[in-house]
Order: sequence, then structure tokens, then C-alpha cells
Amino acid sequence: MSRPRSVRQSMAWLHTWSGLVVGWVLFAIFVTGTASYYRPEISHWMRPELSAAKPDPAAAATRAGAFLQRTMPDAAGWSIKLPNAENPAVEVYWWQSFNGPFHHALLDSASGERAAVRDTQGGDFLYRFHYELSLPPLVGRWIVSACAMILLIALISGIVTHRRIFADFFTFRRDRSAQRGWLDAHNVMGVLALPFHLMIVYTGLVTLSAMLMPWAVQTAYRGDILRYYADAGIMIAGRPPAGRPGAALPLGEIVSRAMAAAGETPELVMIAHPGDAAATVTAYFEEPPGLAHLHPQIAYDASTGVELGRVGEAGAATRTGAVMVGLHEAHFAAAPLRLMFFVCGLMGAATVATGLVLWTVARAPKNAAPEGLGLRLVRILNLGTIAGLPAGLAAYFLVNRLLPVSLDARADWEVGAFFGVWVLAAAASALYPPKRAWTMALTVPALIFLAIPISDSLTVGELRFLGFDFAMALLGLLFLLAARLAGRRAAMRQPSRANLHRAAEA
Repeated sequence: MSRPRSVRQSMAWLHTWSGLVVGWVLFAIFVTGTASYYRPEISHWMRPELSAAKPDPAAAATRAGAFLQRTMPDAAGWSIKLPNAENPAVEVYWWQSFNGPFHHALLDSASGERAAVRDTQGGDFLYRFHYELSLPPLVGRWIVSACAMILLIALISGIVTHRRIFADFFTFRRDRSAQRGWLDAHNVMGVLALPFHLMIVYTGLVTLSAMLMPWAVQTAYRGDILRYYADAGIMIAGRPPAGRPGAALPLGEIVSRAMAAAGETPELVMIAHPGDAAATVTAYFEEPPGLAHLHPQIAYDASTGVELGRVGEAGAATRTGAVMVGLHEAHFAAAPLRLMFFVCGLMGAATVATGLVLWTVARAPKNAAPEGLGLRLVRILNLGTIAGLPAGLAAYFLVNRLLPVSLDARADWEVGAFFGVWVLAAAASALYPPKRAWTMALTVPALIFLAIPISDSLTVGELRFLGFDFAMALLGLLFLLAARLAGRRAAMRQPSRANLHRAAEA
């Protein structure tokens, strides 16, 4: 009769299997989410035609309004992201229903026409992939939420399991055995950024809480989510359309009034029911210094320019939720703190990756016995995700410089390169010789990352992108170093396994 498991043994089992089941998805979430901390910089690099300028926000708003009036005068709503010193382009969206589709264009702030820039999703693709996985929005968010919940379980069970967790943090025994080395690496990466891991998972779940637990709002407000947002101090209450046409003031005049009222330039202007006599223009401003992700807002009558109201004071619950969102997205962080968030995100990806590899190392067959189907499947998935995803990410950046600027559906080609290279790298991992699999798999993203600064210097060659190119070269060198270490480790294991094989034959 077997003895019952202790609490620590049960937690170890839960930690191992919960981490394995969603580990590959979590790795992708961590990598793309970490890259999203530099989402604006990625978008700027992928649109090199946009140069620094000093645009006039009011004039740009007027030109953008004229463009939207020509493009879709009967739209349900317009959105205009005004230019600034960092991003001189005007970004506009328009839609006929909140259920989509949402149309998008980049405009030249000086002319009000479509900007002559390459078609790309830039950093926005990685940002949305982080919480939607390029799936239908609700499906992707539910999958990411489920993975985040399981990761929270894995973190808590891991803390319970490792009673010597802080002592083990100061011990790294790479040469004792492969299993011990990977376990120590997993512990170091996990413990060093443990507060960040707990924070980022919990705040991520809070960010999606309205989708995960909608019943209170649906019951109290009978499905009127916009009224809830107004009462909570998240947005200004809208007003219904009048049902008759109206003549609106130039948007530039309303933007000028908003700038005078708030003492700063709005970052976003939204127009509800454009062309209607009751059209409303709402100016959104940057969130004030602090953790809370709440935007001050002023609403104006589009026809008269009269101020209709300002966003209400957020209550304690709303402000707490906004702080959670602010912590997760790190909009408040200056450059040094944002770099620390980025490094902690990389440690999160490394924690997941070392845990996945540790699972296979701990179950590797002894005495040159053949691998089982399950173990081989996990090893191939590890190779295809840990090495394949970075290869796809590097390809996403590389093709931005290699594809013709005027190519139709160019943004789709870039996204296709991301998934195509990822799938090819994952499929090739099944064909790699097991002794050299990691060396070959890690060399692929290394070479692609190293090719990015070369292609940028040959096609664009602007000094303002040196920082991004240096980061890509550094990533390539790190992957090249990892490939070399993996090859050295395989060479060290090869003689002993050959001796075991000869002993087995004897």
C-alpha cells in the first residue's frame, strides 16, 4: 500500500504539470508582452519614413476630420490620435458599429492625406498577440486568461514546493549534472523576479476582470456597460443621436479649446455620431503622473463647441483597478524602470523555458534507451517554441526591411513571415539530430537577429535607429552563445553515452 502524498509532494506534482500544460503558450505571452514594453520604439523602427517634426495638433485635427468626412461621413464614430514630437503621423480609425470592422489609416499631419509610409502593424501586432494570440479577440483573451490562472497556481505551488527557495537562489551547480544545472537556473530566474511574476500575472487577470466576471455590472446596469463606465469615472456619459444632420465646427477649433481648458494637448480625440446634430467630440489627455491608468477627458458639442462635461472622479474601486492596469502596462515607468520591467519579463520567459527543458532532462531515458513518444513530443515542442518563436520574431523585423515598400497587403506579409518562420522552425526541430538539436535550433534565430542591423544599414541607414539595431545584434550574439554552450554540453555527454551503449551491447 503506497503512502499518501505530503502537501509538498502534491504541490510539486501540481507545479510540474500545470507549468507543462500551458508552458509553451506562456512563453509566447511572456516574449511578446516583454517586447511590448518598447512598443512605440518598435513601431518607429518599422516605419522609418516617419521623421521627427513639430506638427500643429489643431491644424492636424482639422485635416484629419476632413479626411474622415470624405471617407465615411455616416460612420458611428471616428478616432483621431493627434501627432506629437515622438510620432508626427496622425492615426485615425473609423467604424459603423462597435462590433467592427474598424478601419485604420496613417495620415500626414501637414497634408491630411494618407502618409507615404510602409504598411505595417509595428509593435501593435506584438502587443495584441500578447493577450489575444492573433485569434478572435474573445477566444484569445479567454485562452490567455486561463493560462494566466494556471501560471498563478504554478507560482504559488512552486513557492510551497521549494522550502529552500532562497538558499537555492545563491547556489548554481551547472557542472554537477544536467538536471541540477537546469533546476538551479529555473530557481534563480524564478526567484530573482518572483515579485514581478506575481504582480504581472495578477494584474493581467485584473485587466481582463470585466470579461472574466461581468455578472455584477450586467445585473446592476442591465447590460448598459457605457452607463457603468460613466458612473465609475472611466468615461463621460454619451448622448443619443438627434436623428437629423448638423453642421460641425472644424475639429481644430475644438482641439484649441481643449488645449486652453486643460493646459496641455489632447493625445486622442473621439467623435461620436459625426454628421449628426447631437455629435459629441471628446478630448482624451495623457494620464497624470502616478500608477493609475486613468485619462482626463472633456466632452464638447461638435456643432457649437460648448463644453458638455468632464469625466467624473473615479471611486476607490475604479482607481484600484486603474492602478493594476498601470502596473501591468508600465506607462508610468521612466527609461530605467522600464528597462527593469523588460529584464524581469525576459526572466519570466527564461523561467518558463528552463522549466520546460527541465521536464525533459529529468525524464530523459538512461542507458541509451530510446525516448518515449510523450517525451519526444515535449522535446520537439520545446525546440519549436523556445527557439522557433524568437526566429519568427526576428523574421518579423527582418522582412520589414526586405519587402518592397509598395507591396500590397504588406502588413499581412510581415505577420505571415512571423508565423511562417515559427512553423518552419518548429517543424524542422522534429528532423534535427537529437545530439545537435539545440545547437541548430538556436543558431537559426541568432543568424536572423544578426541580419537585422545589416539589412537596416543597407536599406535605411539612419543613425536614429542605432539603439534598436544594437539591441538586435545583442540578441543575435546571445542566441549564438546559447547555441555554442548547447553544442559544448552535447559534446561532453556524447562519450559517456557511447560507453553506455557499448556496455549495453556487451
